Amino acid sequence: MIKDQIILKWGTLKGYCLENSPEALETIKKYYSKGFSLSAAMQEDTKEQKELLCKAIDEVKGVIINDWTGNKFKSKKAAKKYIMEYGA
Repeated sequence: MIKDQIILKWGTLKGYCLENSPEALETIKKYYSKGFSLSAAMQEDTKEQKELLCKAIDEVKGVIINDWTGNKFKSKKAAKKYIMEYGA
């Protein structure tokens, strides 16, 4: 069984598996409804999109992974800081 996860890269969402986190999945759907690029490197999240990603991070029943390193973020707080401060 794959654990639920959110994968981040370039300060944004790269991928996810949210089979056991329905709240997070609904939040990700809201994130996508705001518009997105098929390339994480080209994605320029709005403040609202960043806030939705942070909400999904809080809701996920699993891990948040940094795709650059392949490592898990040490905490949800660290993952949210990465989202909110990336490129600032």
